[in-house]
Parts: sequence; C-alpha cells; structure tokens
Amino acid sequence: MTLGIIGATGTLGRQIVREALNEGYQVKCLVRNIRKASFLKEWGAELVYADLSIPETIPQALYGTTAIIDASTSRPSDEYSSKIVDLQGKNILIKAAKIAKIKRYVFFSFIKQDLYSNIPLIQQKIEIEKQLKNSGLNYTIFHIAGFFQGLINQYAIPVLENRSIWVTKESAPLAYLDTQDIARFTIRSLSLVSAEKANFSLAGPKTWTSQDIIKLCEKLGGKKAKVTPISIQVLKSIRIITKLFQWTWNISDRLAFTEILTSKQIFSADMQKTYKQFNIQPEEINSLEKYLQEYFAKILKRIQQVNSNNVKKESSF
Repeated sequence: MTLGIIGATGTLGRQIVREALNEGYQVKCLVRNIRKASFLKEWGAELVYADLSIPETIPQALYGTTAIIDASTSRPSDEYSSKIVDLQGKNILIKAAKIAKIKRYVFFSFIKQDLYSNIPLIQQKIEIEKQLKNSGLNYTIFHIAGFFQGLINQYAIPVLENRSIWVTKESAPLAYLDTQDIARFTIRSLSLVSAEKANFSLAGPKTWTSQDIIKLCEKLGGKKAKVTPISIQVLKSIRIITKLFQWTWNISDRLAFTEILTSKQIFSADMQKTYKQFNIQPEEINSLEKYLQEYFAKILKRIQQVNSNNVKKESSF
C-alpha cells in the first residue's frame, strides 16, 4: 500500500510519515516546497510536488497512491484565504481521489465541532466531512482537541525566556494528545475494516486549562511565568479589525477560536472503546506531564552545558 500524505511537513504530518515508514508502508509526501521537505526524503519518503491552492497539481500527484492521509491546513501567514486550501483545495482533492480510486481517505477535524459551526475553519472542516461522507470513498475521520507540540511555543518557551504569556480569564479544558500517539491511531486505522466510513474522537488521558499548563511549566522550568491577562472582548475586537484586510484574514479566522475559550464545554472523549478497537493500551498513551518533563529536562541540560563551556572559556584567559 502506498500512502499519499498531505501536510507531511507539519506538526502532525511528519509524525504520520515517520510512523508509516516504521510500519513498512511506501510513503509519498505531497508537498509544495521540495527543498523544505528534504528531511522527509532522508527518512525514506518519496517527495511529489502538489499544492492545494493550485488545483491542477493535485490529480497527477495521486498517481500510484492507494490511500490518502490529509493532515494539511492553511497557515496564518498564507497570502490567500483559508477557504482556498481548507475548502476549495480539499474539495478538488476528494474529487481527484474518487477518480484515482483511492481505497482509504483519512481526514482530521475538531472535537465537538458541531457546537461551533460558526467558526470559519470549523465550518470548512464540517463541509469537507459532509463531502467525504457523500463521496462514496472509504473514509476515516479523527476528531482531535489539540496537540502537545503546540504548547511548547505557547507556554514552555515563554516561561524559559521570561516572555509574556497572554491568557484570558476564561479557559476551556482540553484533552491534548501527543502527535506521535495520533500517528499510531492513524496508521493502525488503515488495517481496520471497522475504521472504514467511521468517525473517532481522540483525546488525551487528562484535560488541561491554560492555567494548569502554566503551573506545570513553572514547576518543571523552575521559573515563575510572566502572565499577561487579556480580555475576550479585546481579542474579539482584534478579530474584527483583522477581518477588514485580506492579508490578515487567516489571522482573523484563528482569533475566531476565542469563542471556544468562553464556552463551558470540556473538550475530551471517552477513549475506552477506541483503545479496544485499535488494540492500544491506555498506558501506552503519553501524558502531558511526561512530555513536558522530557522537554524541559533536555533544554535545561543544554543550557547547563552552554554555561559550563562559557565558564571554561573564561577561565582559560
């Protein structure tokens, strides 16, 4: 089976590539920048040029592909609207997948998304899910709350560098998950008949608010966080302003997620049935405590080594 992985250079995509290669799959990465994706080739994947914002590049890239794993999404820095990639591009991708007779199409969406269908990116995800379900393709859809990896830049690094962490008083609890664990569920789903035309909610073993994560980072980093409060109303105002200019539309779309912060929803899911179905034990799933502990231990050790080398250099003069 040859897997066509889209979004392969991203936080989740690269873990899916690594897991697929480890499991012996042939992997074809559909990328828009061959040079930036060169590390995937070093791992053993084939690189094929394809850009969801340029429809004509998609059909040919699917030649010889058995299954598609779509881990792509637009970026805040993109010059075009998120609709170009997350709606129009994926619409064409699904049509091309039907023509190419793709045997499985894996897609990632948001957990409890139906409650927030007015948020642009979630609205686009919902629309693509509908298209997949009506396409006749054998699809598997995973609904996810958030990634451990995204918390590093948001919380861990600011704590270490004494930079401000902007937080609101409101903070919905999310059951974040390690992308390596998501990758395992993803690749394992390809061999499960029960995962055909099915949806799964993936959640970590514990929910975390922003305040919980900050406290954990303070404990592991040995530093007090520099927390700067910001009101939801300010974020909503910024969203309105950024919506006025085409080059900031994608930033505005991300700011729409502030609505989730004010919700009283718990973004988690009961995983017992899913663990059993995928033959994965709960204790195999990484915890945020362990993930951040390993991160801080690695960084603090590196800082100690740098400081030690500096002391040696100074003493040699």
